[in-house]
Amino acid sequence: MSSTLSHIDLSDHDAFVDAVPHEAFAALRRDDPVHWNPEPDGPGFWAVTRYADIREVHRNVAVYSSEVGGTSLEDLEAEHIEARKSMIDMDPPRHDELRGLIARRFTPRAVGVWEEQVRRVTREVLDLALPLGEFDFVREISSEIPMQVFAEILGVPHEERRVIIEIGDRLLGNQDPEYKVPDDDAHRHLPFSSPAALEMFEFGRRLAAARRKDPKDDIITQLAFEPLTQQEFDVYFVLLATAGNETTRHTITHGLLGLLEHPEELERLRGAGDDVALRRSAAEEMLRWATPVHHFRRTATVDTELGGARIKAGDKVTTWFTSGNRDETVFADPDRFDIGRSPNPHMAFGPGGIHHCMGAHLAKMEVRIAFEELLARVDRIELAGPPERLRSNFFNGIKRLPVRVVA
Repeated sequence: MSSTLSHIDLSDHDAFVDAVPHEAFAALRRDDPVHWNPEPDGPGFWAVTRYADIREVHRNVAVYSSEVGGTSLEDLEAEHIEARKSMIDMDPPRHDELRGLIARRFTPRAVGVWEEQVRRVTREVLDLALPLGEFDFVREISSEIPMQVFAEILGVPHEERRVIIEIGDRLLGNQDPEYKVPDDDAHRHLPFSSPAALEMFEFGRRLAAARRKDPKDDIITQLAFEPLTQQEFDVYFVLLATAGNETTRHTITHGLLGLLEHPEELERLRGAGDDVALRRSAAEEMLRWATPVHHFRRTATVDTELGGARIKAGDKVTTWFTSGNRDETVFADPDRFDIGRSPNPHMAFGPGGIHHCMGAHLAKMEVRIAFEELLARVDRIELAGPPERLRSNFFNGIKRLPVRVVA
């Protein structure tokens, strides 16, 4: 291994604070696409960085398991894996059973009926944010749109939507100093190693109890009457409440930053007019560009070989979507932000297979509508300060994005 590659450590959250280390990923794709990454406090893991190899891992669930060691890079005791095990941490058949409970709510046809609702929510969010003139885009717009939309689908009371956002930030951003809890026994043995998990569980249980008394046409009502164990309900709620907000929030934020850093693309999108295809492709490019989830973990169930590397049963295997989305063999000029990019087979929602993101169609709609409505309302938008990134090698998150607008 070259000395350059030996200094790459994808387990280091600090390596992602200033920016995504795209040069390191490019070097890995070129010279060591299935790379052994030692860990200071762990056994090490394989980092899979080429598009085709990532697809192979995610489509071969018999060899690369989500359930054996979970999907988190950190190694957990069996009881902790069980305490946080949602359907993304399961293999068939239980994965398929749990996913099937609500999958029909997220088909293209089912999501399509929400378009006017998403547009209404977006307009209401902009009505409140834009008159401020200068504000944090994340707090006022990019976190509000997906959370308000999903709060309605999920069944979270409108006035409590920010509670979900705040709990989710502490739960999922626990490697960031702003959200990190003390690394002691009191917290280490909690689900997700965070008291925020217990808060989220309690929030979901309270909603479920209310729906059992007063059913509505929402996901909480459906899950409240399904034959789920308490643990299954708890983690299902956590997954939906966080996944429905975090990834779309980060995509909208990175999408705006991408446009501001590439003003020619901003003007191109602003001038799209009735070109629906360009507006849709812009949303797809924002997803590729942002890649809100950097990686997922699998565990090899048997000795196998991938990309010339010999992988042993029990080895951790991580798939880096953020690298696959800039693979030069798949994307022409991959470091260019091109809102008209076509084709654009990005893996922001995963590379296909049984764990492909269920909310993909809804997220694409939200991203597209957010920019249709925003650009129709503002004459100028600019940064009012530097972006503040999340310290995480899992989420490609921006915590704050100060902007100034002229509407």
